[in-house]
Amino acid sequence: MGCFMQNIIKSYLSDESGAAAAEYALILTIIGTALAAAVITLGGDIAQALTKAGTTISGYNYTPAT
Repeated sequence: MGCFMQNIIKSYLSDESGAAAAEYALILTIIGTALAAAVITLGGDIAQALTKAGTTISGYNYTPAT
């Protein structure tokens, strides 16, 4: 019975599948944080550029050639 428990403990300690999942979660957290920081930092500039582009487009009078 003692050998059986030792084998279970050894296999539990050598199992790295949970470590891989934790690493993926950490990578996703870092990427998500970077995206959030970029949106917060650049959000106003992007909104301003889109507003300017929309104003320019709506002010353009297109007349097709005949």
